[in-house]
Parts: sequence; structure tokens; C-alpha cells
Amino acid sequence: MGKYISDEDKKLIGIESKPITHDVERGDLRLFAQAIGDPNPLFNDEKQARKTRFGGMIAPPTYVRLLMPQQLPSMDLPNLPKRLLDGGSEWEFFQPIRPGDRITVIASLADLRETEGRMGTMVVRVTEVKYSNQFDELCTIQRMTLLNY
Repeated sequence: MGKYISDEDKKLIGIESKPITHDVERGDLRLFAQAIGDPNPLFNDEKQARKTRFGGMIAPPTYVRLLMPQQLPSMDLPNLPKRLLDGGSEWEFFQPIRPGDRITVIASLADLRETEGRMGTMVVRVTEVKYSNQFDELCTIQRMTLLNY
């Protein structure tokens, strides 16, 4: 047992959130691409996108950040240090997301550990989020790291 993480907290690793499904709309893809300043016709212009190997518009890779999962119990661990830092995300892409897709999002706590940093003991939480389409094809995996210190 660590300074901040109990054996009970460690039992949260691997528990999945309830699935939540989001509809992907063409207009939302365009708005997202505009918001991030990406003029790529794959994300903005159906006519041009049809000439590509994708055969039509697809979502920008980080569009899935809008498709939020249900909150995990590990987000509310009571004994964590109060300061929070985004430790970054890793992404794996398998299938493009297209207008009309229904994307189901499931999150799980992939890792929970304590480590020593310059400012003392830090808690590292890695959350894995899986995004699958209506055909049960895995589209994207995101691994987000949060640091409490």
C-alpha cells in the first residue's frame, strides 16, 4: 500500500465504464476541422474527399476527443494530491470514422501507480479509451495520462 493509493484503489484497474454511443454528423466533422484550423478536404469537402482512397469525408484523428466516455470511479479517488497535470495522450488508429457512424466509447483505468518526482510523490493514472463503430470495428484507442502531485 502506498502513500496515496490503497489496495482497494488498485482494484479499479481494468473496470470498464458503461458504453455510451455517439452519432457522427458531417457538419460536426466540418466544424471540428475548422475549429482546429485544418483545411484538409478529407474533413471539409465531400466532393474532394470522394476522390481519395477513403472514398468520402472522414473525421480528423482527434475528433474522438469530443466523444466522451462515462466517468470512471478512478477520477474521484479521495486521497490523491490536489495538483493535477495532463501527462499527454498516446493514440492508435485502426479504422477511419465517417459521417453516419455510431461510435461507442468505453473507458477503463489501465494503470494506477505512485512514483517519486522532483516535488515528491506523484500518482500516475492511465486511462484507456476505446472507440468502436456500429460494426464493432475498433476505430481508435486513446491512452491518457494524468499526474497528481
